[in-house]
Amino acid sequence: MADADAAKIEVEDGAVRLQVAAARQEESGRGVARLPRSAFQALGITEGDPIEVEGKRSTAAIALPAYDEDEALDVVRLDGLQRANAEASSGEHVTIRRAETRAATRVVFAPAQKQMRLQGPTEALKRVFFGRPISAGDLVATSGQQPVQNVPPEVSRMFNRPAYALTQIRLRVVSSSPKGIVHIDEGTEVELRSEFEEPRDSRGIINYDDVGGMEDTIKQLREMVELPLRYPELFTRLGVDPPKGVLLHGPPGTGKTRLAQAVATESDAEFFTINGPEIMGSAYGESEKRLREVFEEAERASPSIVFIDEVDSIAPKRQNVQGEAEKRLVAQLLTLMDGLQARANVVVIAATNRPDAVDEALRRPGRFDREIVIGVPDESGRREILSIHTRGMPLGEGVDLKELARSTHGFVGADLAALAREAAIEAVRRIMPRLDLDAREIPAEVLEDLCVEKEDFREALKRVQPSAMREVMVQAPTVGWDDLGGLDEAIDKLREGVELPLRNPQAFERMGIRPAKGFLLYGPPGTGKTLLAKAVAKEAEANFISMKSSDLLSKWYGESEQQISRMFARARAVAPCVVFIDEIDSLVPARGSGAGEPQVTARVVNTILAEMDGMEDLQSIVVIGATNRPTLVDPALLRPGRFDELVYVGAPDRKGREHILKIHTSAMPLAKDVDLAQVAEKTERFTGADLEDVVRRAGLVAIRRDGENVSEVSAQDFAEALEDSRATVTAKMEAEYKKMKGELKKRAMEVTPIGFIHDGMVESTRSKKHGDVTD
Repeated sequence: MADADAAKIEVEDGAVRLQVAAARQEESGRGVARLPRSAFQALGITEGDPIEVEGKRSTAAIALPAYDEDEALDVVRLDGLQRANAEASSGEHVTIRRAETRAATRVVFAPAQKQMRLQGPTEALKRVFFGRPISAGDLVATSGQQPVQNVPPEVSRMFNRPAYALTQIRLRVVSSSPKGIVHIDEGTEVELRSEFEEPRDSRGIINYDDVGGMEDTIKQLREMVELPLRYPELFTRLGVDPPKGVLLHGPPGTGKTRLAQAVATESDAEFFTINGPEIMGSAYGESEKRLREVFEEAERASPSIVFIDEVDSIAPKRQNVQGEAEKRLVAQLLTLMDGLQARANVVVIAATNRPDAVDEALRRPGRFDREIVIGVPDESGRREILSIHTRGMPLGEGVDLKELARSTHGFVGADLAALAREAAIEAVRRIMPRLDLDAREIPAEVLEDLCVEKEDFREALKRVQPSAMREVMVQAPTVGWDDLGGLDEAIDKLREGVELPLRNPQAFERMGIRPAKGFLLYGPPGTGKTLLAKAVAKEAEANFISMKSSDLLSKWYGESEQQISRMFARARAVAPCVVFIDEIDSLVPARGSGAGEPQVTARVVNTILAEMDGMEDLQSIVVIGATNRPTLVDPALLRPGRFDELVYVGAPDRKGREHILKIHTSAMPLAKDVDLAQVAEKTERFTGADLEDVVRRAGLVAIRRDGENVSEVSAQDFAEALEDSRATVTAKMEAEYKKMKGELKKRAMEVTPIGFIHDGMVESTRSKKHGDVTD
C-alpha cells in the first residue's frame, strides 16, 4: 500500500510501507532487501537500485525481487543486520523510499566486536563493499560464498567478489564523508581501524541469522519473550500476566546461549547474564545479594532479559545438596521470579543440559512457564549452520555443504563451528611454505590464493568428533558392501531393513508402516557378523555405537541397567544411529535358564526389553545384535517389535569364497599359476575368517621358502597352506544351524525348551521355573 504522507518526503513515486520478514540464511550480510514487483513499480526502481529503509532508524539496502512465494504479500525481507540497522523487528512495518547515493570520498570501518583486532590491506575491503550503499552507524559484513538467487548478471557481480577473510567479519561504519547514504568507488579512501569503537547505540551483534536449524524454536521464543517485551499492552488487554520465564534445555553446544543473545538483540531489550560461579560468594548472604542486584538492575533497565546460564549449578534440587548456601540461593531465585511485577517487562531465560538436576519448584508455570528442548539439528539444520560458519569463507568449487551436512550426523552447532575452523587451519597449513614468518604482513597474492577445499573438510572430519558421541565414539566404519563376500542374502535383508529406513524414512511414512527396530545376526563364528554391522553403518551414513557385553555389565547393583539406558539415550541424541552389541547372548541370556548371575542378567534383559519396546520410540535407531549361540538369547527379545529380523549368516558358497579370497589377496603379489576359483573349490564350509587364515598362511609359506627375496605367492604355497588349515564349521554344526533357522521364531513365541549350541551340538534343558535351584 502506498503511504500518501511518506510520498511527500520522496520526490519521485513516493514511499511504500511493508511488513518486515526474515531473509534466507544464505543472504545474510549481503545488504539486500527483497521487495514484491508492485513495490518496484510504485517506487519506479529496477533490480539492484539503492533504497532507503526507515524503521526507528534509516539505513540503505539494494533492492532485489521477492522470492516466488512472497510475490502476493506486502512484505520486505531483510537479514538480521539490516533489521538491526533499521531498528525494526520481524512483523513490524518499515517505510521504503528510492535512495540517491553519492560516491564517498572517505569511509572509516571498525570491528563490531570487542574481542576482535583487525589488520590488513584496505584494498580488499574496498573490493568487497564496492558499489554497496552504506551509511554511518550501519553494521555490515563481508559477503558470503553462496550465490544470490534470481538476480541479473550485472547485479550478481556486486555480490560475487572474493571475500575479505577466512570467516565472515562484521564491521561498523564509523563515519563517511560526505554524510548520508554513500557508496564506495575507485576514488574512495577506505580506513580500517584495528580495534572496536563503542557505538552510540547498544545494538547487539548476534541476531536470528546467526542461529541455524532452529526455526520452530525461534517462533516459540518470539511469542514467549519478544511479544511480552515489545507489546505488554496485549496481555493487559487480555487480562492475563505475560510469561515470566523460559527454560531452554538440550545437549551442550546446541546454541542455547547464542539463541538467548539473539532474542535480546531482536527484541531490543537489555541483556543481563548470570553465571553460577560469579554469583557464588564466600560471605553469608553474599550470593543472594548479588542475585538480587542483577534482578533490580534488570527491572530498572526494562524491557530486559535476564539470562541464567547452567541454571542447574545455582538452582540444584534442594534435597540433593548438603550446603545451606545452595538451598538459600534456590529459595532466593524462587522469590525473585515470583516477585517480578506482572508488567515489569523482565523475562528470565535459563539454559541447562541437565534439566532433571534443576529444582522442581522452578519448573512450574509462573516461574518457567515453558520448557523448550533444543536438540541435535537434523540434516537441513546442519546445512543452515554450516552456511553460517562458512559465510565469509573462500570455498573451493568442490565444496558441497549439502554433502557435508549429510555426513555430519550427531554434530551440534559447536561441532560444526569447530569443523569449519579445522578446515580453515588445514587451508592455512597448505600455504605455510609460501609465508615469510619474519615479515609483518602477508602478501596480497597469498591471501588471494587462500581457499578452503573439499579435501580440507575431509581432513577436518577426521579430527572433529560429535560432542554427544565423545564418550562412546568408535572410528567411523570404513567397511562397505563391496568388502564383504558370500553374504548376499544377509546384505539384502539389512539393506531394506536398515539402510532404506535410515536414508529414506519418508517412504515408510507414506506406506503407514514402521521400520524394523532390531536385527539379530546369528551363525557360526568367523562368518562376518561384526563386519556386516560395520558395513550397514557406513552405507546408511549413520553414527555407529559399538558395545561389548563386558562394557555394559557391572558388579555394582543397578549400574548395568544405567549403562544400557545411557547407551540408548546417547543413541537417541545422535540419531540416525546403529547400535551394535557383540556376543549379545552373554548380555541377555534367557531368564531362568541358569546362565550367568540370574538376578543381574534378568534385570539387564528387562531394561533392554523396556528400551526397545518402551514408551520412548527408537526414532532412526537400529539395534543389531550378533551371536553364535542364538538359542541362549531370551525368547522375549526375538519377537517382532524387538529383534524383528533374525538373519542367518552362514558359511559362504563357492562363489562367495572366491570373492572373499579376492578381497584378502588384493594387496598380495600372486603368481600366474594361482587360481582362486580352484582354491575356493577346495575350501568347502570355510568361513571368511578361515579363508583369511589360508591367505595369511600361504604368504608365510612363501616368506619361509624365499626369505628376503620373496616376490610372489604361488599355487604350491596355497596348497601347503590348505594342508595346515581346517574349516571352523563342521557338517554337523551346519545341519544344526539350518534346523535351528526354522525353529527360532517358534521358540520366540513359546517359552518352553531352551537350547544352546556347544561344539556344534544342540542340547536342550528344561526351562527352570522361578525359584528353582541352579546347578
